[in-house]
Amino acid sequence: MTKISRRLILLAATSAALYGCSKTETPAPAPSAAPAPAAAPALPSKIVIGLDDNFPPMGFRDEKGQLVGFDIDLAREAAKRLGVEVEFKPIDWNAKEAELNGKRVDVLWNGLTITDERKKNIAFTAPYMENHQIVVVKGDSPIKTKADLAGKLVGVQDGSSAVDAIGKDEATAKSFKDLKKYGDNVTALMDLSTGRVEAVVLDEVVGRYYTAKKPGEYAVLEEHFGTEDYGVGMRLADTELHARIDKALADMKADGSGAKIAEQWFGKNILK
Repeated sequence: MTKISRRLILLAATSAALYGCSKTETPAPAPSAAPAPAAAPALPSKIVIGLDDNFPPMGFRDEKGQLVGFDIDLAREAAKRLGVEVEFKPIDWNAKEAELNGKRVDVLWNGLTITDERKKNIAFTAPYMENHQIVVVKGDSPIKTKADLAGKLVGVQDGSSAVDAIGKDEATAKSFKDLKKYGDNVTALMDLSTGRVEAVVLDEVVGRYYTAKKPGEYAVLEEHFGTEDYGVGMRLADTELHARIDKALADMKADGSGAKIAEQWFGKNILK
């Protein structure tokens, strides 16, 4: 082999070695970052709460005409935790579902009873309070049991869960002389005191609060028309507001702030 041939071979080998050293593999593409979780839908800056403003002690007007009550205070505390403004709007309680789904109010918060029928149109929070539908009569009334309501004129708030509770006890309901419906419980109790009706069926929280203010004028029967739960109602589509109010209520129960509000109105913690 000639010197020239050896040089050519050496040059070729060196070039191949250099090419091999300089060649680099194309780096694999970096894995794409996981998509960031979607932000929770923003709440409105203000929520409008529909209520019956003649439903003491849950929501009513004081001697100065200001809206006060247990549910009012509870709702204000929840709104503070949600960081939203709250407006309380008195409505015709008999038309509450139409007011809610017509978007004239955002929330129903005023001793609203959870029922299977209402769940078809309203999203409820977890129950926050237990209630009974009691029977109130005059202090000197001969009516002592539900059986004694036979042939009697009985008053009830129109659109209230008391109407449903009475309806479930068909035998007793059919024994009434008549069932007279009122726009609110306070008017029904006034008619009871003047003898226009002989008994009134209403929420225990209202009945006990009202009758305690007039000792001896009224009596509450031991028998009642059933136990029920109160919840806060919203539109079925408002899932974020529903979840946030539910959490606010749970937090208020856990940290004792709900109990403090209850004790101011009932003298004890009645939160469920």
